[in-house]
Amino acid sequence: MNAPPFRVRAVDRVLELGERPWLMGIVNASPDSFSDGGRHPARDDQLALAGELLAAGADIVDIGGESASTGRPPVDPDEEIERVVPLVERVAGELGATVSVDTYKPAVARAAIAAGARIVNDVSGLRDPELADVCAQTGAALVVMHTRAAPRQRMQDPELYGDITAEVLAFLRERVQLAVDHGVAPEQLVVDPGPDFAKTPAQTVRLLAEVGRLHELGHPLLMAISRKDFIGALTGRPPRERLAGTLAALAYGVQQGAHIFRMHDIAAAADFLAVYTALSGAEHPDSGLALAEELRHDRLASDPSLRRDQGQPHEEVGRPRR
Repeated sequence: MNAPPFRVRAVDRVLELGERPWLMGIVNASPDSFSDGGRHPARDDQLALAGELLAAGADIVDIGGESASTGRPPVDPDEEIERVVPLVERVAGELGATVSVDTYKPAVARAAIAAGARIVNDVSGLRDPELADVCAQTGAALVVMHTRAAPRQRMQDPELYGDITAEVLAFLRERVQLAVDHGVAPEQLVVDPGPDFAKTPAQTVRLLAEVGRLHELGHPLLMAISRKDFIGALTGRPPRERLAGTLAALAYGVQQGAHIFRMHDIAAAADFLAVYTALSGAEHPDSGLALAEELRHDRLASDPSLRRDQGQPHEEVGRPRR
């Protein structure tokens, strides 16, 4: 892979990044997520989802209690703590996962770190410097993301940026320095270009096409690309039909040396990376690589007794071809 190596300090752990892409699985503890709000309403359901993501290949579980969906008021910190802290405690404790908390509120971050979170994923662009104080005091890793909009506010201005990559570099450089000034060690920091945040789809595409330039900042690079609006704009598909486009963005991000990819569909992403890294020569399969006999055929296709539509012509359903 093209990713430069980094050792990221995250409370009591050191994340060794760069040898291979890491996958960050998403667990939304909010009822209004743009792509899966309400699908896992109970805490046990959310815990089960976290377990499934880890089993599928997630290296990090990112837990959020407030959706980034725009047009709604922010969630009260006490309510957000109630949503995320018990879940963080169980995912970090019972499952032993490296947990990231998706929040921009210092009180929520502090409570989540006390419950076992080791990373703070801040989508506000470090709007509140107290969040940096929390990471400095606890040793938690901090993801600093580019955005010009306040949380849950929509900003779509095609004239907002001249050179968007230069804008993102300057913003992240200034925000990283702010974090360091508040006591966060450089080895605790990860940067995120913020696809779709205060950006039109066209601006996001231009930025991600040059995302390799963010290595100038000297910090690991996180790409939150899963099911994003720019993919929907390019493909004409709603969030839950954007897997193919997401995997294309994943491939490009790997080529550009990104370190962490925030994904909903971890199993598909892990399968993609297994094939991609083998064919690219990044990982060489064992000479004894072979297909297990039980995987040679789909059981449903090979066993007539399992087919529900015996004697019936197969009818394909779905979107018409474009």
